[in-house]
Amino acid sequence: MAVDIKPNALPFSVRIFLPTGNPEGLRIIEKSNWSGVGLAFPRPGLKAANKAREELESSGVYVLIGPPTDNLPRAYIGESDELGKRLLNHDRDPKKDFWNQVVAFTSKDQNLNKAHVRHVEARLVRLAEEAGRCDLENSANPSEPSLSDADKADAELFLADMLLCLPVLGVDFFEKPLEENEISLRILEAKGVRATGYEDAKDFIVKKGSQAVGVAEETPSIPPHIRKKRASLLREGSLKDAGNVFQFTRDVPFPSLSQAAGVVVGGKADGPKMWKKGEG
Repeated sequence: MAVDIKPNALPFSVRIFLPTGNPEGLRIIEKSNWSGVGLAFPRPGLKAANKAREELESSGVYVLIGPPTDNLPRAYIGESDELGKRLLNHDRDPKKDFWNQVVAFTSKDQNLNKAHVRHVEARLVRLAEEAGRCDLENSANPSEPSLSDADKADAELFLADMLLCLPVLGVDFFEKPLEENEISLRILEAKGVRATGYEDAKDFIVKKGSQAVGVAEETPSIPPHIRKKRASLLREGSLKDAGNVFQFTRDVPFPSLSQAAGVVVGGKADGPKMWKKGEG
């Protein structure tokens, strides 16, 4: 049977090894034809993983992951010359007490230097910001180091394979929403505002430029999670005050049509009924 190959979507295989035999414990991920290796484990398993796995003595990048806020997972992205020591420092740091899972990546052949991992860290932060699928805990945007063309190519190739492995581990907040098409475009018009959006493989995306009702138009019975989501979007700048209405300043993903509709109309909403397809 022929396989439909799309650009940047070639078939590949990964191997996930469970050294403790516990599917919720330490997992080692390796991709075919790649010198990198990933480790994923819950926070309580950090000390044991640090003792058992020599990969954590190497330089690499890591992602600390915490429970969702406003339906978005919390995440912190970092890099270190010695992954294990840096992660233990985070474990003792009360300012970074939000996380309960960690994913770390390094190279099996020790060919990642400090500049490489700083480049990958900076690119991951930018990708997470652009995708808007997580609540990023990084207080500053790291800058990309100055690299030769060859070193930059090596770092980008490592990043590309890493991005293929992350969704296998359930970490999918570096992927930008797919662009809409005429078939998937939906429109919501209610209470004097107009919003457009579309569904991708994971979420419903409300498009930049869409409108949402102002605070004065919120219903008295607005669900707490909708009020909290609107406040969060205003605080981060994804919604801005445009007079009597709010306006989306970027494409914003939502886990459901109903939550997206609720944010737009400022109250409880039946998303599948309110978001009309292009032809109505």
